Amino acid sequence: MAKLELPSGLKRLRNRYRLVIMNDDTYEEVVTFRLSRLSVYTVFSMIFVVLVGLTTALIIFTPLKYYIPGAGSDYASVMALKRLQYRVDSVAREDALKNQYILGLKKTLSGDNNVVLDTIPIEMPATEVTSD
Repeated sequence: MAKLELPSGLKRLRNRYRLVIMNDDTYEEVVTFRLSRLSVYTVFSMIFVVLVGLTTALIIFTPLKYYIPGAGSDYASVMALKRLQYRVDSVAREDALKNQYILGLKKTLSGDNNVVLDTIPIEMPATEVTSD
């Protein structure tokens, strides 16, 4: 039977290489690895998948998810936050109006006559009286 030829890309993935780690002073081989491009690719892919999985688990199962904008908040808390923002805005508006009123009272009580009055005459249309 004829042996099937692998494409050249697959042959390069399966070629064996040797990785030797040597002591620089004594030139003694400390560790030797027999590797192929396919095994290196597989190991790095597995490390990547494990790191992504650990990161995802860390975010999902710990309180870190509350630091991600939009994540970890449910509908009820969002609606409660909007109600609180509305109440704070209305209280701030009321406070500004009360401060303006108090300043007007202080000016009036202190006799400050530098208040500009509206002196434009109002022209009222004449009303016609009709008899029924």
